[in-house]
Amino acid sequence: MKGRHYDLAVIGGGIHGGSVALFAARGGMDVILLERGALAREASGSNAGTLTMQMTRAALIPYALKAHEMWVKAPDWLGHDVGVVACDGLSLAFTEAEERLLTERAEARSAAGAPIRLVTPDEARGIEPGIGPGVRMASHCPIDGYANAYLTGLAYRRALREAGVRIREYTPVTGVRDAAGGFEINTASETIHAAQVVFTGGVWIEPMLAWLGVHLPIRTLVNQLSVTERMAPVMRTVLGIASGLLSLKQFPHGTVVIGGGWQGEGTRETGRHVTTHDSTVGNARLAVHALPALANGRIVRSWTGFEAETADALPAVGPVPGHPGAWVSGSVHSGYTSAPYIGRCLAQAILGAEPEMPLFPIDRLLPDAPDPRNGPLP
Repeated sequence: MKGRHYDLAVIGGGIHGGSVALFAARGGMDVILLERGALAREASGSNAGTLTMQMTRAALIPYALKAHEMWVKAPDWLGHDVGVVACDGLSLAFTEAEERLLTERAEARSAAGAPIRLVTPDEARGIEPGIGPGVRMASHCPIDGYANAYLTGLAYRRALREAGVRIREYTPVTGVRDAAGGFEINTASETIHAAQVVFTGGVWIEPMLAWLGVHLPIRTLVNQLSVTERMAPVMRTVLGIASGLLSLKQFPHGTVVIGGGWQGEGTRETGRHVTTHDSTVGNARLAVHALPALANGRIVRSWTGFEAETADALPAVGPVPGHPGAWVSGSVHSGYTSAPYIGRCLAQAILGAEPEMPLFPIDRLLPDAPDPRNGPLP
């Protein structure tokens, strides 16, 4: 069945795809958004909703600062509340090695514009009284926080509909090819034509770009999180440790979400991912070490979700080489934080304007490009 012609087709309905579609539609484009499942329920719905500078790569700090402001003012531009809580953020160091790592990362992020400073253990306890007794140093940022991932998905759905975006959930795309006047996008039920196309499918960006003969290696992470029962207030910050292996936040209704990149099991090829006992226990022990009061609570659920990562751990955002009108957006570390602003910048480029901030073209990541793997980034 032959479908109608759109100015833009966005493939992938997470926060990246939703942001690009929203701002492109508000810029006057006729947009269709295609998602194989439910809107904002893959990586964008399974993460902890953290809005952080402490865990954001230094190169992304300027984008994260702009995005944090957008999140806090979501009702103004999105039109709906997403349960944002803006609060302080602390990253803790318990060992000499963590002190060195914390100092290096705090300096790099501060130089990039984040209001992060190193504080003493006593200063850290003045900000978060419940932290563990072994803290040697901490870094403090006054503009961290978190959003409610479930409410965010609902808000984006409403905003996209209000902007006139055609949303197709539970509609897997089976292929995309160059065609006269743009691109031909195939689904099980119809063929859709669009002048431009954006691939925002997270870990599935690699097989998506393969439809156009472009090989962009994407590593698949299987991040694991847990949530406790409702507890009396035990914290008032977003809390982590220098290694990045812990992220803690307590939502207003009392539950504490425990994350930090501990890995479950699963593969992109099967689309399945599951928790592991070792990661659940390890993550929980680290959480109690950082915030001893958590020992009085119980974990009620653990889950996993895919996260995409490029070879240099920087985003894949920009045009697809050799295919005018094709774009990609994804693989952004701490991508939930930066997604609305990066999506707005990409939409500006798609609309023919100069993006407010530079994109992250994928030419550097393609097989003929120089090897981008230069070790871990601050």
